[in-house]
Amino acid sequence: MKIVVLDGFTENPGDLSWTGLEQLGSLTVYERSPCDDEAEIIRRIGNAEAVYINKVPLTAAVIEQCENLKFIGVLATGYNVVDIRAASKKGIPVCNIPTYGTAAVGQFAIALLMEICHHIGHHSQAVYEGRWSAGPDWCFWDYPLIELAGKTMGIIGFGRIGQATAGIAQAMGMKILAYDAYQNPDLVTDTCSYSALDTLLEEADVISLHCPLLPETEGIINKETIGVMKDGVIIINNSRGPLIVEADLADALRNGKVFAAGLDVVSSEPIQEDNPLLQAPNCIITPHISWAPKESRARLMEIAVENLKRFIDGTPVNVVNP
Repeated sequence: MKIVVLDGFTENPGDLSWTGLEQLGSLTVYERSPCDDEAEIIRRIGNAEAVYINKVPLTAAVIEQCENLKFIGVLATGYNVVDIRAASKKGIPVCNIPTYGTAAVGQFAIALLMEICHHIGHHSQAVYEGRWSAGPDWCFWDYPLIELAGKTMGIIGFGRIGQATAGIAQAMGMKILAYDAYQNPDLVTDTCSYSALDTLLEEADVISLHCPLLPETEGIINKETIGVMKDGVIIINNSRGPLIVEADLADALRNGKVFAAGLDVVSSEPIQEDNPLLQAPNCIITPHISWAPKESRARLMEIAVENLKRFIDGTPVNVVNP
């Protein structure tokens, strides 16, 4: 079997091994491929039977012209870069990687929140710049410091990652309000309950987004929903960038309705220079790295290999298209 990986660098910049895929066939790994050049993508796939992508789009035209293609693996959970209908029409299973980064993404959501609450990086830098040793007092701080115990975190999307985030928040003494279309009564405790979206927006001190990008969730954080929130709310998003109408969030940060935002995702990635959030105050933006600890990338690699093994064996798993 001929296997091609079109954009392997972010998954494996050199600290992991492609051996598992090499054992399944003849492997070619491209660190990066041009996302806007269908002809080059088609050339690189060539007569391969299996292709792996992360963010390189596989359009209907690409899928149609790669006549030997029998398997599409996505090195991520999200699979919107693949034309699912075109793949299904040709009988090609599209397999994603679920659950590999649950702990890492939940941890990162809390890291964004903790940076907002304490600005640890800033204060460490201030010490190294000599401000502590030269100061008149035995301590100083440049931002309001926030204690989270007793506050309420609203989590929009209460799947595995939302639950992981909630577990850490509860350990810090926070109360959880969860909004999700599918409710599990076994998760309800004295400090965790489901609520209507409007109730969550009205009562939460911190709102953390962990829902998939669907037509009904796109732009779920917008001028109207922000208007329902508490004054001084904190918003965290390391799920999907388009969940937020970025111009509306930037306005809310400028006028103080939203105290701060911690974001690991934006609507167009890499971030564009004209993104309004780059000019907004109290907005932390990181380059989509919640998923990237070596441990979670190693799990991703293991699942990617297993997906192809199971396809070869005739028992495909993690198939996202009918």
